[in-house]
Amino acid sequence: MNESTFDLEAAAGTIHTWLGEADRVLITAGAGLSAAAVYDYGDEDRFRELFPALHHLGLRSRYLVGVPLPPELWWGYWAVHIDDIRFSPDPNPLYQRLSSLVGGKDHWVMTSNVDALFARGGFDPDRIFTPQGDYGRYQCTTPCTATTWNTRPLVAQLLAAYDPATGTVTGPLPSCPNCGGEVEINVRIGPEFVDDPYLPAGRRLQDWLGSTADTRLLILEFGAGFNTPGVIRWPGEHLTRQIPHARLVRVNPTHPETPTDLAGRTLSVPVGADRLLNALTVPHPAPDPTVAS
Repeated sequence: MNESTFDLEAAAGTIHTWLGEADRVLITAGAGLSAAAVYDYGDEDRFRELFPALHHLGLRSRYLVGVPLPPELWWGYWAVHIDDIRFSPDPNPLYQRLSSLVGGKDHWVMTSNVDALFARGGFDPDRIFTPQGDYGRYQCTTPCTATTWNTRPLVAQLLAAYDPATGTVTGPLPSCPNCGGEVEINVRIGPEFVDDPYLPAGRRLQDWLGSTADTRLLILEFGAGFNTPGVIRWPGEHLTRQIPHARLVRVNPTHPETPTDLAGRTLSVPVGADRLLNALTVPHPAPDPTVAS
């Protein structure tokens, strides 16, 4: 299946039907959903606009994890990046449309995204599981403690000392409030990641899923590819296999494939989330049952 021959209108009709038949909805999402919401980490033009000094050094995207940079430059990047993607004041329209789509259905969210766009888009924060962390928290790099701290005042402090021409921050660099050592953003990069803030939501989600065995669960998966398939993509397939009445909709323009052993209970949608959600906002005819695969 490819995007040029895909019948988007028929797929939207199928999704409307499956939503109507579902008792519960689990929304799962990877980086592709935020990219569709104009937060594309691979967008070179936006990177050049936000980080001119880094672009001049030859860097071309926000995928900077693992790139060695001087601490002053590294924290300059993080301050601008987090301020842009995590603390922008307005809710994102794409996430608001997704929230309206599920409406009053009993639903949960599980996402590898760390930008809090779901909570800012109208979803209940108590029903969002973010196992990869949150740009809104930072931690001791060691870590000396399982405590994490609010990133907002840290970002404000860094931006006040930020020079766009050089991409650096001046003055003291961030340090651990507990031990005085180095700190990092509380996202899952290595074994030092502190996951304590996210475990309660994970347990509540597990309890919710544990009571879905006899219900009709619809999993709506957006933009989850193969960078970290064990976080979103494979768990969704596993749940569909384990729950007899579960269905899986996979929305991904580059990796829309679904397992052959789940034929009849999956729908592969090879377009971006923005196109699909636009299509879902207009009336649709009865779905073609041959669309599901």
